[in-house]
Amino acid sequence: MTTRWFAMKRQQVLEKLATCSEKGLDEQEARARLEQFGPNKLMDARKTPPWQMFLNQFKDFMVLVLIAATIVSGFLGEWADAITIMIIVVINAILGFVQEFRAEKSMEALKAMTAPEARVIREGLERKIPAAELVPGDIVLIDTGDKIPADLRLLSVANLEVEESALTGESHAVKKRVESMAGQEEVALGDTRNMAYMGTVVVRGRGTGVVVNTGMHTEMGHITRMIQEAEEDVTPLQRRLEQLGKVLVVFCLLVCALVVVLGVLRGEPIYNMFLAGVSLAVAAIPEGLPAIVTIALAIGVQRMIKRNAIIRRLPAVETLGCATVICSDKTGTLTENQMTVRQVWVGGYPVKVTGEGYDPKGEFHFLGRKGPEFNLFLKCAALCNNAQLTKGDLSVSGLLRNIKAGKLKRVWGVSGDPTEGALMVMAAKGKLWRKEIEKEEKRLTELPFDSIRKRMSVIYQDKSGKLTAYVKGAPDVMLDLCTHIYKDGRIIPFTASMKAETLKQNSEMARQALRVLALAYRPLEGYIKEEDFTEERIEQGLVFLGLAGMIDPPRSSAIQAIQACRRAGIRTVMITGDHQLTAQAVGKELGILSRGAKVLSGTELDRLSDEELQQEAENVAIYARVSPKHKLRIVRALKRNGHVVAMTGDGVNDAPAVKEADIGIAMGKSGTDVTKEASAMVLADDNFTTIVSAVEEGRAIYDNIRKFIRYLLSCNVGEVLTMFLAVLMGMPLPLLPIQILWMNLVTDGLPAMALGVDPAERDIMYRRPRDPQESVFSHGLGWRIISTGILFALGTLLAFAIGLMMGQVDLARTMAFNTLVFYQLTFVFACRSERHSILEVGFFGNPQLILAVTISAALQLAVNYIDFLQPIFKTVPLELKHWVVVLTIAIVPQLLSIVVKSIKDRAKERIMYIRA
Repeated sequence: MTTRWFAMKRQQVLEKLATCSEKGLDEQEARARLEQFGPNKLMDARKTPPWQMFLNQFKDFMVLVLIAATIVSGFLGEWADAITIMIIVVINAILGFVQEFRAEKSMEALKAMTAPEARVIREGLERKIPAAELVPGDIVLIDTGDKIPADLRLLSVANLEVEESALTGESHAVKKRVESMAGQEEVALGDTRNMAYMGTVVVRGRGTGVVVNTGMHTEMGHITRMIQEAEEDVTPLQRRLEQLGKVLVVFCLLVCALVVVLGVLRGEPIYNMFLAGVSLAVAAIPEGLPAIVTIALAIGVQRMIKRNAIIRRLPAVETLGCATVICSDKTGTLTENQMTVRQVWVGGYPVKVTGEGYDPKGEFHFLGRKGPEFNLFLKCAALCNNAQLTKGDLSVSGLLRNIKAGKLKRVWGVSGDPTEGALMVMAAKGKLWRKEIEKEEKRLTELPFDSIRKRMSVIYQDKSGKLTAYVKGAPDVMLDLCTHIYKDGRIIPFTASMKAETLKQNSEMARQALRVLALAYRPLEGYIKEEDFTEERIEQGLVFLGLAGMIDPPRSSAIQAIQACRRAGIRTVMITGDHQLTAQAVGKELGILSRGAKVLSGTELDRLSDEELQQEAENVAIYARVSPKHKLRIVRALKRNGHVVAMTGDGVNDAPAVKEADIGIAMGKSGTDVTKEASAMVLADDNFTTIVSAVEEGRAIYDNIRKFIRYLLSCNVGEVLTMFLAVLMGMPLPLLPIQILWMNLVTDGLPAMALGVDPAERDIMYRRPRDPQESVFSHGLGWRIISTGILFALGTLLAFAIGLMMGQVDLARTMAFNTLVFYQLTFVFACRSERHSILEVGFFGNPQLILAVTISAALQLAVNYIDFLQPIFKTVPLELKHWVVVLTIAIVPQLLSIVVKSIKDRAKERIMYIRA
């Protein structure tokens, strides 16, 4: 029987779950319950087991044809050919399985990185844990934009509203409460107002709840016993390459069929030509191209994760290399996100505040008199606040972790919003601590901050029953709500001249790059019912207390990253809710506000039509005093101008703009679950530099995919043309089927995969962004593939012809076989860059490639010199004079290409130097 949690009182729920609302569970008990109840996640869709993944490698049409050819070889008594072909087929299947398995594991790791987190109280301390580790009895904290991580019985709420359409189908938000619903027999899911269910979204307010059900025992688990796995993202490039592959398959099959027909007509045995045709088709068709591209994307994604960029959708990897504009929040992304109050203005007098970071050590230097209003100002800062000051991790398990990590010194930190943390530290410097105050006064309710109201209010009641509202918010908003000011120990009317002086002081602080908040309070006379605690009734007739100016210094790394963006042809646009002067000062320091660039405020933006904004957007570097709704207009304006836009966001209201952007970027630390769901990428460290690193990786991945295409198709074209031209010219077959298959294994396997880990070229961030619509064969890649293939074919036929003149056909075939293999193994180094020679790129820049080529070369030499392999591959040992011919043909053209490219590069540099 299902427990009716909604019908129980809060204390009954806590007792039944053996937990405490203040301290939560301890770690040992949480681990025991995790063992008992299992992870908090819905049942995964059925995955393909590894053995089935391996067998699937044999379902490919060309592999099936090759297996059929193996059977034919066996019936004709060619057991050596049959066994060898089968071994090669199995090795190819193993390579394919390894590629697919690695890609799957990479995607699983990616899903784990993007898995939701939950804020819980354990051992009396707030911490973030993976949502999968939640257990019944955990105390969970929820806030605007969070996705509910498990089924919760609510313990406290502050204007909490939850959108439950995922369960009920109703799109409007449900206002939550905490009172028991005892006495009601039949209650619909949507009417259980004191419950919050897994998968639903907090659209307003905040609260706490105790976990009552996890995983498949939640309402979400009951509704769907098995979560359907979403279709895997396929990038536009993967789609284009899949179409290209189909065209190449048809073309290669036609050419291979033509080779077979011409060979038979010339008198070659039908069996030999059939096997040659099948082998040539297997070698020529780039069936590994989609898999190699997937591997490139997977490897790139893993490299991004190491640089704190978590990709949620694969198409973003491709789009990153095309980004032309990055729209970034200021606080925490371009700045350190360690706010410190530097200056306050109370009672008409400025006060300097000393101290660094979150350490509550510092002094107040009064430039005027200190009145009783100053203590009330600090009290308001402490109470109208949800942040917590922490000193290390004070739990036993946390202390053990610190000792193990060698961190014996505890440092002060903030749990919660950094801006609120700065106010809390300021109050602590004045010896006012919220926990101490709350021994005498009790918080009754809270009107949470949101980006539209731009303020937050709390109501406290002291022991005598007196109620007081404490409010903080943006100065321009707060001044309109204040009718009085606390000055010189008296509450007097807040005149127009006083407000003008306050605004002047606000502007002066903003010019010093300080973020400014206004603090106020209001005594609530008489008894007010809880349902009267509304914005309209509370947030009016306020008494102004003062201004707090805090600074969040720009990240030094962000300054360098913005310079890197400028070199890469990428504009950086700063979007902030801060005062225009503050934004301007920070923008200059960061290097965003260059000559001719504009600063546009939210008010000015509202006056512009969409067409006018589209024109202005090309010159605006900073948007100040804007709300999340403006972000969507900014993204659309930039996209209409042809830009590829990356947009950052953290709040729930940022989600539409993040979703609309070409590359939506959510903050990993401060971002809400809703914004993360809408994003294509999550920043694990909320750092602008990480975005630039991701762009660099995105460009490198695209480069590596072009390297694959150049290498694979050049080799395949060379193999097809070698056979086609030989048959056309009436020459004996220069390559036997078994040799073609072996060549496909040693050249298209390890070396091609090693190109996927090629590091980014040193000048990759000195190029303009590429056009997302450009062909994968742009910039002459198609011609280079064809010309290289022709060169391969002519060189191989030359070696074959010389071999025929030097002896019998087996020698000639061995020379042609080795020429084409070593041609490809040396050519792979040229594929490391389209713009620079191997001398500039560096021969040892990719050790994996050197290892892959060494292994492939050793395997090739083995089929030449190991006695029992020679009859299988129809090879003969080559002497020194034969190797001179083979290596001269295979290597000299590559060396000449390097020399010519180096000369051209130097000439270009000389021309650019003269122009400069």
